[in-house]
Amino acid sequence: MKRIAALILLACFAAKARAFEPFVISGIRVDGLQRIAPGTVFSYLPVDKGETLTPQRAKETIKALFATGFFSDIALDRQGDVLVVQVVERPTIARIDIRGNKDIKTDELMSGLKQIGLSEGDTFDRLALDRVQQELTHQYYNRGKYNVSITPHVTRLDRNRVAIDIDIREGKAARIQEINLVGNHVYSSAQIRSDWESGTPSWNSWYTNNDQYSREKLSGDLDRLQNYYLDRGYANFQISSAQVTISPNKENMYIAANMIEGHLYKVSSVKLLGKLVLPEDALMRLVLLKPGETFSRAKAEYTSKAITALLANVGYAFAKVTPVPKLDKENHTVALTFFIEPGQRVYVRRIIFVGNTSTEDLVLRREMRQFEGGWYSQAAIDRSKIRLQRLGFFSKVTITNERVPGSTDQVDLKVKVKEEPSGALQFGLGYAQVTGIIGSVSVSERNFMGTGKQISAQVQQSSYLKSYVFSYLDPYFTQSGISLGYNLSYTVLNQGQANIASYLYNTKAFSTYIGIPISETDTINLGLGLSSNVINTYQGLTPQSLIDYQNQIGHKTIHAWTSSISYAHDTRNQYFTPSRGGLQYISAEIAMPGSTVEYYKLSAQSSNYFPLPADFVLGLNGSVGYGGTYGKDSNLAFPFWQNYYAGGVTDVRGYQDNTLGPKEFVPGYTTGQPIGGAFKVRGAVNLFLPLPFLKDSNTARVAVFYDTGNVFSTYSQFHWGGLASSVGIGLQWRAPIGPIDISYAFPVHYSPADAPFISHLQFTFGSAF
Repeated sequence: MKRIAALILLACFAAKARAFEPFVISGIRVDGLQRIAPGTVFSYLPVDKGETLTPQRAKETIKALFATGFFSDIALDRQGDVLVVQVVERPTIARIDIRGNKDIKTDELMSGLKQIGLSEGDTFDRLALDRVQQELTHQYYNRGKYNVSITPHVTRLDRNRVAIDIDIREGKAARIQEINLVGNHVYSSAQIRSDWESGTPSWNSWYTNNDQYSREKLSGDLDRLQNYYLDRGYANFQISSAQVTISPNKENMYIAANMIEGHLYKVSSVKLLGKLVLPEDALMRLVLLKPGETFSRAKAEYTSKAITALLANVGYAFAKVTPVPKLDKENHTVALTFFIEPGQRVYVRRIIFVGNTSTEDLVLRREMRQFEGGWYSQAAIDRSKIRLQRLGFFSKVTITNERVPGSTDQVDLKVKVKEEPSGALQFGLGYAQVTGIIGSVSVSERNFMGTGKQISAQVQQSSYLKSYVFSYLDPYFTQSGISLGYNLSYTVLNQGQANIASYLYNTKAFSTYIGIPISETDTINLGLGLSSNVINTYQGLTPQSLIDYQNQIGHKTIHAWTSSISYAHDTRNQYFTPSRGGLQYISAEIAMPGSTVEYYKLSAQSSNYFPLPADFVLGLNGSVGYGGTYGKDSNLAFPFWQNYYAGGVTDVRGYQDNTLGPKEFVPGYTTGQPIGGAFKVRGAVNLFLPLPFLKDSNTARVAVFYDTGNVFSTYSQFHWGGLASSVGIGLQWRAPIGPIDISYAFPVHYSPADAPFISHLQFTFGSAF
C-alpha cells in the first residue's frame, strides 16, 4: 500500500509540474497562506531566485513542501518569470476531547496521542487520526479490554481549524477463567503460581483484580515462572510455548504455558575475573554460591549487586559485575564466573539541589553524608536520602548522578525533592453534655521559614480547660548537629472533664533540652525543667485516695525541678509512613531533691516496621512506663498528678481517652473515675495494606490492627489478664487539609468497669500549610 501511495504522489507531482518550460526565477510568491508565515515556506523551498526552474526541480519543490505536512494541496504557477507557489493549508487542531475513559487516565491517553502526532495546536492529518484508533485500541487490549469501541469525530471550525472528539466505550475487561501449566513435575502449579499477578476468580478478586487479564501481567508472570526454576537450580529450564485463548464474546480468557523443566544443576566452581581493585578475599566473602551448592540465578544476581555496591562505596560509581554461568550438560554442573569491570574511580564535583523552593539549601546540605570533593560512595548517598526523607519536609526524594562533560573521573549529584506542607494549623471542636463546646487551635511549623527550625503554639479553651503552650527547637544549634529546644506552658485544667478523676490542676512550666548525636542513628537528649503546680481537690467530687494523698504531703502548691535523659535509636526510612527500620526510645526523668515530692519516671518504647511481599508492611509497636518515689518520699505512693493513662485514638483504640486502668467510685456517681497508675504497658500490631488505586503509598495507607494495654496502680498489680485489647481497621491519610487519622475498633477484652467508655469510631484531623 505504501508503494502505491508513493506512486500516486509522484504522479501528482508530475501532473502539477509538467506544464513548466524551464525559466530563470526572478522572484517567488506564495499564495494561500493563512497561519504559516511566508518565511517558513521559503525555508523549505529547494529553489531560489536566479535559479533555473526545470520540471525536475519543480517536482523536488512540490515534494519538499508536501513533506512538511503543513499543506493538503500544492501547485506551482508562473507569472512572467515569477514563480507562484499556491498552497492549501491543512487545518490546525483547536481542541481534543476524550470521553468515556475510566480505566486509563485522560493525561495518559493525551500523551499517547502526542507521540503519534496528534495534539492541540498541531496540524491536522487524517492519517494520524486513523493511527489514533489503532493506538488507543492497542492500549486497551493490553489491559484486557477486548470489547472496547473507539469512535473519533472531526468537526470543522472557523479560521481553518478542527475539533476532535473521541468517544470511548471501554466495555468489560476479559476475565481469566483458567490457567494451565503443562510439563511441571517437580513443583505443583499452586507452588509456582503463589506470587503470580494473574489468577483465576477468587474471593478477593474484587480487590486485587488478579483475574483481570493483562498482557503486561502475563509477561511478568512468565518471567516469574522462569525465575522460579532458575532460582532453584534448573539452569536449562525453558518455556516452550504460551497460548492465550479468548472466548467468542471476548469476556473470558484461557491461558496455557508449556515448559521443559530440565535437570537440577550444582555449582562446580566460582571465579572472579577482570580488574580486581579490591582484595580478592574481600570480594569472595560476598559470593553467596559455593562449590557443591545448588545453582541459583537469584543468588548469582545478589552476589553481582553486592560486589557492585561495594565497589560503588569506594568510588567506582559505574562498576559492572556480570555473572557468566557455563553449563556442563553431561554432569549437570555450572562453572560460575563473575567478570568485574570497575571502570574509572570518580569523585563528586558538585551537589545540586532541585525543588526546594521554601527550604534553604543549607538544611538539605547538612543532612548529606556524601560530600563534594570526596570519592563517590553509594552507601553515603543512600544514607543521605534516608536522612532527607526523615526530615518530614518532602514527599519524595531522588538522587541521581550525572557525568561531568569532558571528565572521566567526576560526577555531579542532583538531589531532587518534592516539598510538602511542613506546618499544621489544627482546629478542634467537640461537645459533651457536661462541658458543652470545647475549642482548640494550634499552630506548628517544623520548617520555620525554610531553616529547619521547629516552632509551635497551642491554645485550648473550654469550660474546664485553659492551656497555652509554646515550644521551639533548633535541630542544628551547632554545626556538629547538637540541637537545642525550649518548652513553655500554662495550663488550668479540670481533670474530671477530661476523663480523669475530678480535681483542678493549675500548672506553669518551663523546660529546656539539648540533643547530642552520637552516631548516624543514635541520639542522647538531656533536659532540665521547672514547674509550679496548684492542685485543688473537692470533697464529694474527688476520689478519696487523691484527697488523702494531698493531705499526706500537706501542700496544694507542688514545686518541682526536674532533670531528664533519653536515648533514641532511629533507623526508619520515612518520617510519616515508614516501611522498614524502627525507632527505639528510652528515657528517665527525676524530680530532683528539694522538690515537693521526689519521684522518678522511666519509660521505653519501640516501633519496628518490616516489609512483606506484595507491598504489605508489618508494624510492631510497644511501650512501657514506670514511676516511683525515692529519698525522703520513698514511703509515699507515686504522685497521682504524674500518673500514666491509657486509651484513645493514639493509644489503645476503641476506648475513650484516658479511661482504661484503675478507677475509684465517688458516692453519687454511677461510674468510676479513672485515676491512672504508676505502671503502664501497651502494644500494637499493625498490618498495613497496599491500596491498588493509590500509586503513592506515602500519602495514605490502611491498616488492620490489634491493640492491647492498660495502666496499673503499681508494677506488683500487673497481670496479663488485666490488659484491655481491641481489633479494628484504621486509615492514615496525609490529606490536602492536613493529616487525618481514623480508626474503627471493636474491643475484644476488657473489664466491666471499662464498658461505659467504649468508643468504636475515633479520629483526629488538622489543616496543613
